[in-house]
Amino acid sequence: MSTQKKHRMHQINQMLLEMASGNFFYRLERSAKNDHLEAISLSLNMLAEEIQEAMVHQGYVNSNNTFVDIIQMCFVLNKDEVIVMANQQACNLLSVLPSDIIGKPFSQFLTENSEITWQNIWNSFIGQKSFEMSVSLKFKSKASLIIPKICHISRCHDKNNEFNKTFILVIHHTLRQDPLDRDLVKGITHFSQNQKRPSDPISYLPKKTKLRLSFEDIHKIREGHNIIINNLEMNFPSLKIFALQLGTNEFKLKYGFKELYGTTVFNFIKQERMRKSKMMVQYSTQSLKSIAHMTGFKSIAHFSRTFKKHYGCAPSELRRKS
Repeated sequence: MSTQKKHRMHQINQMLLEMASGNFFYRLERSAKNDHLEAISLSLNMLAEEIQEAMVHQGYVNSNNTFVDIIQMCFVLNKDEVIVMANQQACNLLSVLPSDIIGKPFSQFLTENSEITWQNIWNSFIGQKSFEMSVSLKFKSKASLIIPKICHISRCHDKNNEFNKTFILVIHHTLRQDPLDRDLVKGITHFSQNQKRPSDPISYLPKKTKLRLSFEDIHKIREGHNIIINNLEMNFPSLKIFALQLGTNEFKLKYGFKELYGTTVFNFIKQERMRKSKMMVQYSTQSLKSIAHMTGFKSIAHFSRTFKKHYGCAPSELRRKS
């Protein structure tokens, strides 16, 4: 199988995973091919588009629900077109850590065609102290998925008419589902409490008070889960710093992650690294040294020792068998 075809299949797989997690704003980049993979790509893009449109249509038809505009992505650029600030959601959508996006040119996160469009816009406004416009740009995630968005661009200046910053905002239209979700959970909790039998001895035992996670807390923990999966090669910061990057605290991150995924954050990182490394050893043509680097191991020796301890055989042995 050619490298190009493998890359296209990887993108399709990534797109399916994103849609399964509820993200319908990604798109697959079209190619000039006329084969089954291109047909699948086209169908997935159409499906994601239809689901998005259905959600927006529901918001306009059902007047009882408030239609909400949310700033989904926000970038602040300096005079050299370098990103100096970005919101956490932008990092999550691009599947990168904040340290991977701050200090990088904005064009680095655009597709090739959108990069040309952006450079033309940027060059046309050189020397202008203020401007506002909207333009359609396509971002690319770490997994090479396409995120088409309408970007609202504005440049601000201070009272001395000196150049200050350029702001790029992506607005997402959505329904406010939090009240509906809270009512649903409240109803389930009420029903469960009413179903307790007085004769049940377990109900008389003292129970440890559990932390109540809000839907916002759960959403942030899931974002952390996605960041881990897409950045296994990175040296992850401490739980305290990671929690701050997600907009929560260390205790909620530790507790919520265990509740949602049944393990600790660092155990999950270790498990995912081993799972991905085994898959790559079995099914990819990457060298073992490259696999070790891509899954966050400091050296091939460390990778081999950990792999053998976890799976009972060295990665080189598994590759020969595969």
